[in-house]
Amino acid sequence: MSSVRAFLAIAIPPAIQLALAQHITRLQRMTGANLRWVAAENIHLTLKFLGEVENTRLEIVQNAVRQTCAEQAGFEIFVGGLGAFPSLHRPRILWAGVQAPPELARLQQNLERATAQAGFPAEAGAFSPHLTLGRVREPIGSISLNTLRAALNSTRIEALGAAPVDFIHLYRSELSPDGPRYSLLFKAPLAG
Repeated sequence: MSSVRAFLAIAIPPAIQLALAQHITRLQRMTGANLRWVAAENIHLTLKFLGEVENTRLEIVQNAVRQTCAEQAGFEIFVGGLGAFPSLHRPRILWAGVQAPPELARLQQNLERATAQAGFPAEAGAFSPHLTLGRVREPIGSISLNTLRAALNSTRIEALGAAPVDFIHLYRSELSPDGPRYSLLFKAPLAG
């Protein structure tokens, strides 16, 4: 049986992706090669990672997304700030911040509920909206870690602008040695 690795996300406007790519380039120069950076065109806001989805179940996912989107009006999110998970002291994932109205959390919870009803396990942790910029490669030595911390502490990502949330996208993720490649499988408009 054939399947695809898939996730639900909000697309980020190209102008914001480009601005983030400039920050990534600066951080690359400051930190060296201990990180795997996200390509500008791949920067997005993940709402739900589905994992491997059998092709026969894609229509079920699409119907769940379509129904959820029909029940909520569009809104805007704002991009700015820089941080790391789990912390700046022990960075593993570098991210740009997302400021959003309560509608984002409501949308994500409704998508989580709809996909759970369709047979996809619910996420274990709380939703923390962010745009992944890079991932720390393991193992990282203490000198490289200190360099990374210094780069993060000296870098500011000011407000980059608003991103409209008018659609929810279902993407396919294909892993490769050069990094993941995403392709759009489906998008559903929010109401209004």
